Amino acid sequence: MKDMASPAEQLRDLMTADELLRLHLPNKSTELVRGRLIVREPPSTYHGILQSNLNAMVATFVRANRLGVVMGQDTGFHIESNPDTVRAPDLAFVTRERASQIGRRGYAFLAPDLVAEILSPGDRPGEVLAKIADWLDSGVRLVWVIDPDRREARVHRLDGSITLIDASGSLDGEDVIPGLACALAELFEER
Repeated sequence: MKDMASPAEQLRDLMTADELLRLHLPNKSTELVRGRLIVREPPSTYHGILQSNLNAMVATFVRANRLGVVMGQDTGFHIESNPDTVRAPDLAFVTRERASQIGRRGYAFLAPDLVAEILSPGDRPGEVLAKIADWLDSGVRLVWVIDPDRREARVHRLDGSITLIDASGSLDGEDVIPGLACALAELFEER
């Protein structure tokens, strides 16, 4: 029978956010969840189209109204320490008041105000729910989970409420990005 690793040995096996930053895995997407490295294949081309559409919709509104900054796919945020968690959403928004906390190097040690996650065919429901929980536990105020196969989205809030948006509806910035509305029909438009 194999010996079980002691808690001290298990901690030595954990990766830090700084180590993740120096890690070089060509053509892979990575995150760090409580010190454990998560490696995935890059998202599909269609996923990239949806992300680009969403980024254009949100960033155009945010810039026009000088509300903050929008980050694109796979931008890492250091949202938990000891052990470290670095999550990378498909889109993130940070208010103008908090944007100065984002340095030029490394992962910002803050939770965005809004994140969007676009589901991929291989995403497992439990992993998606864990990621949503990580975002909300870190202080993200609004999480949009977009399901391209069902052509719908779910909106998760800090208070625990969830709203389902069907294909004819719009994602609303609520009090995080007041006045923003992203029509799902426009998001799923490929041309």
